[in-house]
Amino acid sequence: MKLDWKKTLLIGLGFFGISVMWQLYNTFVPIFLQAGGANFQGTAGVKGFGLAATTTGLIMGLDNLAAIFILPLVGIWSDRIRTSIGRRYPFILTAAPLAAVAFVLMPVASMLIGQSGQVGANRSTFALFIAGAIGMLLAMAVLRTPVVSLMPDLTPPALRSKANGIINFMGGVGFIVASFGLGSLFDVNPVFPFIGGSVILLGAVLALFLSVKEPKLEKLAPETGHEVSDEEQALGALKQVKVIPAAYRRSLIFLLLAIFAWFVAYDGVSTFFSSYAVNVLGVTEGAASRIFTVAGAAFLVFAIPAGYIGEKLGRKRTIIIGLGIFAALLFVGNFVDSVPVIVAILGIGGIGWALVNINSLPMVVDTTDDARLLGTYTGLYYLASQTGSALAPLITGSVVDLLGQHYRAIFLTGPAFFVVAIVCMSLVTRGEAYQTKQHIATGN
Repeated sequence: MKLDWKKTLLIGLGFFGISVMWQLYNTFVPIFLQAGGANFQGTAGVKGFGLAATTTGLIMGLDNLAAIFILPLVGIWSDRIRTSIGRRYPFILTAAPLAAVAFVLMPVASMLIGQSGQVGANRSTFALFIAGAIGMLLAMAVLRTPVVSLMPDLTPPALRSKANGIINFMGGVGFIVASFGLGSLFDVNPVFPFIGGSVILLGAVLALFLSVKEPKLEKLAPETGHEVSDEEQALGALKQVKVIPAAYRRSLIFLLLAIFAWFVAYDGVSTFFSSYAVNVLGVTEGAASRIFTVAGAAFLVFAIPAGYIGEKLGRKRTIIIGLGIFAALLFVGNFVDSVPVIVAILGIGGIGWALVNINSLPMVVDTTDDARLLGTYTGLYYLASQTGSALAPLITGSVVDLLGQHYRAIFLTGPAFFVVAIVCMSLVTRGEAYQTKQHIATGN
């Protein structure tokens, strides 16, 4: 049985388009929300609403909160619907154009701002901007699960892990294209990256629809349903917490706290990095996007080696090393204003992040030796990570404001939460692959 690479890559186009949109959103929407503020020194000509970093962080965390509730519902609905074009495409073909239009609406609204930095003088424009943001968040939440679910619909169970790796690789390529390619267009015209992202999403979805047909329902494997989303697993896990053996709970709790902490650290830095770069480093918004690409590229390149290192050194030790590397580098970043040094910090930090992120989910699921609970443990991982991602912008933004809109704060909050994660990891006693093997071998 061989994987159909062409079909899998075409399915990955959908995830590629989604990743492009999200990276542009996370990079530039904080700029629009804060530009024009008294302490925000962005590129001249970029108009914004002058919001505080705390308010910006609250808005930037809405996507994760919306996804937690919407994705599970869409997944179940797409399992049950029956149309002439399949179960997934009605959602995909409806949500993608809505997301594309709403996405472009945000920079267009920013161009209609009269007095930059004054929400009160631009209430209608701000309402238009927020309408675009909410429309994009809702449409993308509807889009994601059906796109990802095409993979298990069309891929035999034995090949799904390999197919999922390819699809996630396509997502990583989307991150690089958005940050390094389209992000540079922001300096020419802030609308251009958003138009480019929308065109890529629509082109990817159209190519997917024309090239990959959904299988007839009678040809689906009996167990085939929608690909369970991270958020759906998280909600489902809450219902099963009581069945986790008491002997494993303490270690698992500290592991989940560590995961929460390091996602607060990483996503807090990523949300406000563009703001930091234009205010402290003095680069343009487009250059800020290119600089942060280094972290994502390093993660992508080092993802596979990170797994091998985890097997060799042990997952706990590998994760602690990765956290320590990234924490130390970010702390150093608080004292430098050199772009090359920051690029080096992000590059090596991306390697550290790979050591952490690649080994974390396997460590969570190997906390148990009961295969019936794998879904519960996976869901708890996503609950911790999604909650951390949702709260990260608000927590980091609040610290930025407490320090007087001091954007170097990302190099304080990041290391602080990484250190919290290290402390929690030091108290974790389960999750190594050899522990599960020993248990199976001894029958204990």
